[in-house]
Amino acid sequence: MRKGWWRWRRPRRGALADQRAVRKLDGDAVTHLREFATTRVGVEGFVEPRTVVSDTTLVMVARDGEWTRRRVPNPRAAHALCNDLQVPSYDAALVGYPARMRAWSARKRHDLGLADDTGRDDDLGPVDLGPLEGL
Repeated sequence: MRKGWWRWRRPRRGALADQRAVRKLDGDAVTHLREFATTRVGVEGFVEPRTVVSDTTLVMVARDGEWTRRRVPNPRAAHALCNDLQVPSYDAALVGYPARMRAWSARKRHDLGLADDTGRDDDLGPVDLGPLEGL
C-alpha cells in the first residue's frame, strides 16, 4: 500500500490558490469592487465573517468614508481580491470599522432627510408596557 495517496486532494496553496479564489467571486461584484477601489482614494477592505443571517462580505471604505459592500465566497477570496487591487484588508470582527465610515453614513442620512442614527426616538415619549410593567 502506498503512503500519501490522499495528497492529491489537498487544496493548493500560494499565489495560484489566491488567483483561483478571486476567480470564484461573482463577476458583477468584482467589477463593482474594482471600480470602487480604482476611482476612490485611500481605499481599505474590511472582511465581514459569515453569520447565520448573512454570507461573508467585503466592505471597501474610501478615505472620505464612502463605502460599499459585496458578498464574497469566503474570507480568503476577499483578502486575495484586496491583494490583487493593492488595497490593505482587515478582518472587521477583529478591528471593527473606521469612524469615517459611520460619519459618511450619518451625513448621507442627514442629506436625504432621514432620521439620525442615535438609536433613540425622543418624539415617542414614554413607552406603555401594559401587562409587562413591573416585571
